[in-house]
Amino acid sequence: MLSFILVVLILFLIPGPAVLLTVTQTANGGRKSGIITGVGIAVGDLIHTVAAVLGLSAILMTSALAFEIVKYLGAAYLIFIGIKSFLEKAKSQTEADAVANPSSAVTSFRQALLIELLNPKTALFFLAFLPQFVHHNGTPVVLQLLTLGLTFVLMSILYTTLLAFLTSSIGKRLFSNRNSRFARWQGKVVGTIYIGLGLQLVLQSQK
Repeated sequence: MLSFILVVLILFLIPGPAVLLTVTQTANGGRKSGIITGVGIAVGDLIHTVAAVLGLSAILMTSALAFEIVKYLGAAYLIFIGIKSFLEKAKSQTEADAVANPSSAVTSFRQALLIELLNPKTALFFLAFLPQFVHHNGTPVVLQLLTLGLTFVLMSILYTTLLAFLTSSIGKRLFSNRNSRFARWQGKVVGTIYIGLGLQLVLQSQK
Protein backbone atom coordinates (compact mmCIF):
# COMPACT_ATOMS: atom_id res chain seq x y z
CA MET A 1 0.00 0.00 0.00
CA LEU A 2 2.85 2.39 0.79
CA SER A 3 4.37 1.76 -2.64
CA PHE A 4 0.96 2.34 -4.24
CA ILE A 5 0.50 5.66 -2.43
CA LEU A 6 3.98 6.86 -3.42
CA VAL A 7 3.41 5.99 -7.09
CA VAL A 8 0.01 7.73 -7.10
CA LEU A 9 1.56 10.86 -5.58
CA ILE A 10 4.15 10.89 -8.35
CA LEU A 11 1.40 10.48 -10.95
CA PHE A 12 -0.46 13.44 -9.45
CA LEU A 13 2.60 15.62 -10.02
CA ILE A 14 2.25 15.04 -13.77
CA PRO A 15 -0.46 17.47 -15.06
CA GLY A 16 -3.23 15.55 -16.79
CA PRO A 17 -6.89 16.00 -17.79
CA ALA A 18 -8.08 15.86 -14.16
CA VAL A 19 -5.77 18.72 -13.20
CA LEU A 20 -6.78 20.83 -16.20
CA LEU A 21 -10.49 20.18 -15.61
CA THR A 22 -10.28 21.14 -11.94
CA VAL A 23 -8.25 24.27 -12.59
CA THR A 24 -10.42 25.50 -15.48
CA GLN A 25 -13.68 24.83 -13.64
CA THR A 26 -12.37 26.63 -10.56
CA ALA A 27 -11.28 29.61 -12.64
CA ASN A 28 -14.62 29.65 -14.44
CA GLY A 29 -17.04 28.90 -11.61
CA GLY A 30 -15.24 29.46 -8.34
CA ARG A 31 -13.81 27.28 -5.58
CA LYS A 32 -16.99 25.29 -4.97
CA SER A 33 -17.25 24.42 -8.65
CA GLY A 34 -13.64 23.20 -8.64
CA ILE A 35 -14.15 21.02 -5.58
CA ILE A 36 -17.34 19.51 -7.02
CA THR A 37 -15.49 18.87 -10.28
CA GLY A 38 -12.83 16.95 -8.37
CA VAL A 39 -15.51 14.87 -6.67
CA GLY A 40 -17.08 14.12 -10.06
CA ILE A 41 -13.73 12.97 -11.42
CA ALA A 42 -13.19 10.78 -8.36
CA VAL A 43 -16.62 9.16 -8.70
CA GLY A 44 -15.82 8.47 -12.35
CA ASP A 45 -12.56 6.84 -11.27
CA LEU A 46 -14.45 4.74 -8.73
CA ILE A 47 -16.81 3.51 -11.45
CA HIS A 48 -13.79 2.69 -13.63
CA THR A 49 -12.35 0.73 -10.69
CA VAL A 50 -15.52 -1.32 -10.30
CA ALA A 51 -15.60 -1.87 -14.08
CA ALA A 52 -12.01 -3.09 -14.00
CA VAL A 53 -12.79 -5.45 -11.13
CA LEU A 54 -15.78 -6.86 -13.00
CA GLY A 55 -13.76 -7.19 -16.20
CA LEU A 56 -15.86 -4.71 -18.17
CA SER A 57 -12.88 -2.50 -18.98
CA ALA A 58 -11.30 -5.43 -20.78
CA ILE A 59 -13.88 -4.93 -23.52
CA LEU A 60 -12.27 -1.60 -24.39
CA MET A 61 -8.90 -3.32 -24.62
CA THR A 62 -10.10 -6.07 -26.96
CA SER A 63 -12.76 -4.27 -29.00
CA ALA A 64 -11.55 -1.51 -31.32
CA LEU A 65 -15.15 -0.52 -32.07
CA ALA A 66 -16.07 -0.09 -28.39
CA PHE A 67 -12.91 1.95 -27.80
CA GLU A 68 -13.64 4.26 -30.76
CA ILE A 69 -17.28 4.77 -29.75
CA VAL A 70 -16.40 5.76 -26.19
CA LYS A 71 -13.50 7.90 -27.40
CA TYR A 72 -15.54 9.94 -29.87
CA LEU A 73 -18.43 10.38 -27.44
CA GLY A 74 -16.01 11.77 -24.87
CA ALA A 75 -14.28 14.01 -27.40
CA ALA A 76 -17.59 15.35 -28.69
CA TYR A 77 -18.73 16.19 -25.15
CA LEU A 78 -15.48 17.97 -24.33
CA ILE A 79 -15.59 20.02 -27.52
CA PHE A 80 -19.26 20.85 -26.88
CA ILE A 81 -18.67 22.30 -23.41
CA GLY A 82 -15.50 23.94 -24.74
CA ILE A 83 -17.44 25.83 -27.41
CA LYS A 84 -20.12 26.68 -24.84
CA SER A 85 -17.50 28.10 -22.45
CA PHE A 86 -15.78 29.95 -25.31
CA LEU A 87 -19.02 31.76 -26.18
CA GLU A 88 -20.03 32.58 -22.60
CA LYS A 89 -19.99 36.19 -21.45
CA ALA A 90 -17.00 36.97 -19.25
CA LYS A 91 -17.55 37.36 -15.52
CA SER A 92 -15.30 38.17 -12.60
CA GLN A 93 -14.28 35.70 -9.92
CA THR A 94 -16.54 37.50 -7.44
CA GLU A 95 -19.50 37.05 -9.77
CA ALA A 96 -18.56 33.42 -10.31
CA ASP A 97 -18.65 32.82 -6.56
CA ALA A 98 -21.97 34.66 -6.30
CA VAL A 99 -23.70 32.38 -8.78
CA ALA A 100 -22.41 29.20 -7.15
CA ASN A 101 -25.68 27.38 -6.42
CA PRO A 102 -26.94 23.80 -6.26
CA SER A 103 -27.75 23.88 -9.96
CA SER A 104 -24.25 24.94 -11.01
CA ALA A 105 -22.76 22.40 -8.58
CA VAL A 106 -24.79 19.63 -10.19
CA THR A 107 -23.64 20.79 -13.62
CA SER A 108 -19.97 20.76 -12.56
CA PHE A 109 -20.35 17.29 -11.08
CA ARG A 110 -22.18 15.92 -14.13
CA GLN A 111 -19.66 17.35 -16.58
CA ALA A 112 -16.65 15.99 -14.67
CA LEU A 113 -18.28 12.58 -14.23
CA LEU A 114 -19.17 12.24 -17.92
CA ILE A 115 -15.76 13.43 -19.08
CA GLU A 116 -14.02 10.90 -16.85
CA LEU A 117 -16.36 8.04 -17.78
CA LEU A 118 -16.07 8.76 -21.51
CA ASN A 119 -12.29 8.55 -21.49
CA PRO A 120 -11.37 5.00 -22.53
CA LYS A 121 -7.73 5.58 -21.61
CA THR A 122 -8.77 6.05 -17.99
CA ALA A 123 -10.57 2.70 -18.05
CA LEU A 124 -7.50 0.98 -19.48
CA PHE A 125 -5.28 2.76 -16.95
CA PHE A 126 -7.15 1.24 -13.99
CA LEU A 127 -7.29 -2.15 -15.69
CA ALA A 128 -3.51 -2.17 -16.13
CA PHE A 129 -2.40 -0.17 -13.07
CA LEU A 130 -4.27 -1.63 -10.11
CA PRO A 131 -3.30 -5.32 -10.63
CA GLN A 132 0.38 -4.37 -10.36
CA PHE A 133 -0.11 -3.92 -6.60
CA VAL A 134 -2.11 -7.08 -5.92
CA HIS A 135 -0.43 -9.72 -3.74
CA HIS A 136 -1.29 -13.40 -3.51
CA ASN A 137 -1.37 -13.45 0.28
CA GLY A 138 -4.75 -15.05 0.84
CA THR A 139 -6.71 -11.77 0.68
CA PRO A 140 -9.36 -11.90 -2.10
CA VAL A 141 -8.12 -10.16 -5.24
CA VAL A 142 -11.45 -8.34 -5.65
CA LEU A 143 -11.13 -6.88 -2.14
CA GLN A 144 -7.55 -5.76 -2.83
CA LEU A 145 -8.52 -4.09 -6.11
CA LEU A 146 -11.43 -2.26 -4.50
CA THR A 147 -9.22 -1.11 -1.62
CA LEU A 148 -6.61 0.23 -4.03
CA GLY A 149 -9.29 1.93 -6.12
CA LEU A 150 -10.89 3.58 -3.09
CA THR A 151 -7.48 4.76 -1.88
CA PHE A 152 -6.82 6.31 -5.30
CA VAL A 153 -10.23 8.01 -5.25
CA LEU A 154 -9.74 9.51 -1.76
CA MET A 155 -6.27 10.77 -2.68
CA SER A 156 -7.69 12.25 -5.89
CA ILE A 157 -10.38 14.17 -3.97
CA LEU A 158 -7.81 15.59 -1.54
CA TYR A 159 -5.52 16.58 -4.41
CA THR A 160 -8.18 18.25 -6.56
CA THR A 161 -9.58 20.06 -3.50
CA LEU A 162 -6.13 21.49 -2.83
CA LEU A 163 -5.90 22.54 -6.48
CA ALA A 164 -9.30 24.23 -6.24
CA PHE A 165 -8.23 26.24 -3.18
CA LEU A 166 -4.96 27.32 -4.80
CA THR A 167 -6.59 28.19 -8.13
CA SER A 168 -9.38 30.10 -6.39
CA SER A 169 -6.89 32.18 -4.40
CA ILE A 170 -4.97 33.07 -7.55
CA GLY A 171 -8.16 33.58 -9.55
CA LYS A 172 -9.54 36.18 -7.17
CA ARG A 173 -6.59 38.37 -8.10
CA LEU A 174 -6.57 37.65 -11.82
CA PHE A 175 -10.32 37.85 -12.45
CA SER A 176 -11.24 40.67 -10.13
CA ASN A 177 -12.97 43.81 -11.37
CA ARG A 178 -9.63 45.59 -11.39
CA ASN A 179 -8.45 43.03 -13.94
CA SER A 180 -11.58 43.07 -16.11
CA ARG A 181 -9.47 43.12 -19.28
CA PHE A 182 -7.93 39.79 -18.30
CA ALA A 183 -11.26 38.43 -17.07
CA ARG A 184 -12.77 39.16 -20.49
CA TRP A 185 -10.65 36.34 -21.88
CA GLN A 186 -11.50 33.90 -19.09
CA GLY A 187 -14.22 31.99 -20.97
CA LYS A 188 -12.13 31.80 -24.13
CA VAL A 189 -9.16 30.36 -22.25
CA VAL A 190 -11.36 27.79 -20.49
CA GLY A 191 -13.12 26.90 -23.73
CA THR A 192 -9.83 26.50 -25.57
CA ILE A 193 -8.56 24.10 -22.89
CA TYR A 194 -11.69 21.95 -23.12
CA ILE A 195 -11.53 21.88 -26.92
CA GLY A 196 -7.84 20.98 -26.71
CA LEU A 197 -8.62 18.08 -24.37
CA GLY A 198 -11.30 16.91 -26.78
CA LEU A 199 -8.92 16.98 -29.75
CA GLN A 200 -6.29 15.21 -27.68
CA LEU A 201 -8.81 12.46 -26.94
CA VAL A 202 -9.61 12.11 -30.65
CA LEU A 203 -5.94 11.47 -31.36
CA GLN A 204 -5.65 8.73 -28.74
CA SER A 205 -5.24 5.19 -30.02
CA GLN A 206 -6.23 1.93 -28.40
CA LYS A 207 -2.56 0.96 -28.11
